[in-house]
Amino acid sequence: MASQAETLTDNESRFLISDLCRVLEEYLEPDQVQEVYRAYLFGAEAHEGQHRLSGEPYIYHPIAAARILAELKLDAKSIVAAILHDTIEDTPTAKEHIATEFGEDVAELVDGVSKLTQIKFETSAEAQAENFRKMILAMVRDIRVILVKLADRLHNMRTLGVMRPEKRRRIARETLDIYAPIANRLGINALRVELEDLGFAALYPLRYSVLEKAVREARGHRKEVLNKIEKSIKRRVRQEKLHGRILSREKHLYSLYRKIRDKTLSFEETYDVYAFRIIVDDVDTCYRMLGVVHNLYMPVPGKFKDYIAIPKGNGYQSLHTILFGPYGIPIEVQIRTEDMDKVAESGVAAHWVYKTGEENIDQMHAGAREWMRELLEMQKHAGNSLEFLESVKIDLFPDAVYVFTPMGEIMKLPHGATVIDFAYAVHTDIGNTCIAARVDRQEVPLRTTLRNGQTVEIITAEGAHPSPAWLSFVVSAKARSNIRHHQKNLKREEAIMLGRRMLDRALGIFDSVAAEVDAVRLQSLLREYHLDAQDDLMEEIGLGRRPSVLVARALVQAEDGTDEGGESRTMPPLVIKGTEGMVTRFSKCCRPIPGDPVVGVITSGRGMMIHTQNCRNIADDKYNADNCLEVQWEPGIDEEFPVEVNVEVEDRRGVLAMVATVIGDAESNIENVGIEEGDGLTNLLKFRLAVRNRKHLATVMRRVRNIPSVIRISRARG
Repeated sequence: MASQAETLTDNESRFLISDLCRVLEEYLEPDQVQEVYRAYLFGAEAHEGQHRLSGEPYIYHPIAAARILAELKLDAKSIVAAILHDTIEDTPTAKEHIATEFGEDVAELVDGVSKLTQIKFETSAEAQAENFRKMILAMVRDIRVILVKLADRLHNMRTLGVMRPEKRRRIARETLDIYAPIANRLGINALRVELEDLGFAALYPLRYSVLEKAVREARGHRKEVLNKIEKSIKRRVRQEKLHGRILSREKHLYSLYRKIRDKTLSFEETYDVYAFRIIVDDVDTCYRMLGVVHNLYMPVPGKFKDYIAIPKGNGYQSLHTILFGPYGIPIEVQIRTEDMDKVAESGVAAHWVYKTGEENIDQMHAGAREWMRELLEMQKHAGNSLEFLESVKIDLFPDAVYVFTPMGEIMKLPHGATVIDFAYAVHTDIGNTCIAARVDRQEVPLRTTLRNGQTVEIITAEGAHPSPAWLSFVVSAKARSNIRHHQKNLKREEAIMLGRRMLDRALGIFDSVAAEVDAVRLQSLLREYHLDAQDDLMEEIGLGRRPSVLVARALVQAEDGTDEGGESRTMPPLVIKGTEGMVTRFSKCCRPIPGDPVVGVITSGRGMMIHTQNCRNIADDKYNADNCLEVQWEPGIDEEFPVEVNVEVEDRRGVLAMVATVIGDAESNIENVGIEEGDGLTNLLKFRLAVRNRKHLATVMRRVRNIPSVIRISRARG
């Protein structure tokens, strides 16, 4: 095989693959290492002639990504997939070829990481969102997809310096917004920390260099204090005859930066915290060690967190406490077992690494599986890829709040969660029918933000529905996606009802109704339109995607091609009600009210807008029979409608109050008022009033016109 592997003489290339194999030999079987090397030969040939922007052969990148996974001690198939991860996307190699050579599992992993290159998108944001959606769905099937992608992204971040500044910033922002939080959500701390620091350095290079210099200068002054605290802890541990490794640690730069930014602290306030990690043999010793450090230094009230009893969603377990150290210096202490420490660094990757601590790994995997199940549910409810990406970003916020159900069950919610978020976390039906709530037995508004330790009780009512206003305060992706899903279903139901009325009206021309349409002809039309059911056709009509006249004509068309009852007829007007819905809306440009001659304009995807017949904004639409429908008001509407009125008045003190009083006496409510100053002698008052119909509006205008200071009054028109 005349491959790139055979022709390359560069020592570094030889070193890279041999170095990778040496790492793999520490934990893989010889035949598995041989399979990885065979994948290297395959990938090198596929990428032959390709180079990165740095000028080095492209095969360097897949080997580096595989090395990252090898350091996490992932299985052989993951390593092979990492070496081949760009072959489908960047070379003529087909997925089927990879499946034949290396098996279906490897082919699925490589395909899951590959971008959608064969589809053209209107915007780069849409392309990014759709590729992300594809990767997440592949990850739900096999979580190793995201591990390969994280390794790919980490090496790209390490070599980001050769990119153009704008592309460098875009990739860094994407890394900080998506990939680092995913690594955190899956508990892979080793990758998360480096992704965050590299993203920080690329996105804010000046801030990074300033903070790095400040840390470097301050580090020397801290050594003496660190040594003193460490010696004190070790001395007390020996006295209590306990055993454990005591390590001092530093926050990484991005974590420091985020704390400075979010809490508006100075560097000195943020960096003046001394952190230690104590690693012991078992859980019992963790709690005994906690007592030791609490006896040595006074704990800060309210700053103790037990992540052993209640692990984080990514499986992380540890005891966290903050102490008052010598000279009042704050000391952060984490206490965990060896197994917990390994899981904290490797997260879901620990499944392939460690045979000990199975309980920890099972808990972590249960959390990962639950998250992936939620992702799948979000994907089903999301209207498009951009909305799905937004929901996932919201879901990746790491902070959590722990509250209780009335039965004492612990529920974990994202930071800032409200009563509605809790209701949806319990069950989707509970969220959809929620009408009230009690927190610690006290009734509270639905937008109430929850705090740790509270007990929450949800009150539901049959037939209740979620309000669109909830979207303004819910924070969990599950609540947001379910509320949006319900609204879309509601819109669909309204569109189906409107479409059915419009089709019946159009069929009236041909002396027919929908119930009398030939079933065979209807099924034929559905196949022609690529629709599954009659309701889908009605929705298309209601949303303006298919003109009702053309659908009606197609449904009654005779076999010889002529129309049954084909003489020209006038289409009867569609009766509209006074309630503005999600599919039938009243235009804000002319604000029609009962009594106005009106017309309905169909806009594709948005439904029908009701305008007055003389509205200037529909001058072109009135000549389009497919888009413009004659409509009329339902008799006896007993509702109020907004209408805009302009009142020109003399510039006198108290004239606004006088006009407002007269409007109120005429039983009209003022929804909004604006004032435009005129030439010093007059002003223009702009009112938005609530009236019942044209007759009511005429009464209001007549009474206002009788005020001596009123020069002119007119209704604002589109």
